[in-house]
Amino acid sequence: MRRKSVVVLDYGSGNLRSAQRALERVGASVEVTADSAAAAAADGLVVPGVGAFEACMTGLHKIDGQRIIAERVTAGRPVLGVCVGMQILFARGVEFGVETQGCGQWPGAVTRLDAPVVPHMGWNVVNPPADSALFGGVAADARFYFVHSYAAQRWQGATDALVTWATHQVPFVAAVEDGALAATQFHPEKSGDAGAAILSNWVEGL
Repeated sequence: MRRKSVVVLDYGSGNLRSAQRALERVGASVEVTADSAAAAAADGLVVPGVGAFEACMTGLHKIDGQRIIAERVTAGRPVLGVCVGMQILFARGVEFGVETQGCGQWPGAVTRLDAPVVPHMGWNVVNPPADSALFGGVAADARFYFVHSYAAQRWQGATDALVTWATHQVPFVAAVEDGALAATQFHPEKSGDAGAAILSNWVEGL
């Protein structure tokens, strides 16, 4: 059987090689590239991201990444955002009082976690909906690795989207499954067997 092809979008941000290795371990054929034609042709597109929302959007603009993501979503072709790669899918991000426009795939803002200790760094459980495909077969007490100070703390998108929540003093969106578009605030590539199960479920659904 042909291995599913996945492009990890290289726009200057993210743990590209660790994402590549994690996806290869669950059976995908993976290319790390900024090439729009390759990103359009692949069975799945992964949008990684670390650091600041504004810096990620700057890098994304340089390779016309917003268009690449939007065209795939419009065509119903799977996209997976990870960490800041999830955050930039929202309409805007607010960091240090500076508001940056995001990709606008989902309404709402990514804001600083209203918690006494940030960043939220380390292992945490999540609360996925019962019919989640992304978390299919994953134990309820499975822990995932987070490292972030900002998150979407409200969901204003489609009511039929499957939204997974986690809590770090306050609730925040830990994952979303919305048609062709999915995302995780945690790092599946750093989350051991549970993270590998998430990536495997996503790849199997391509």
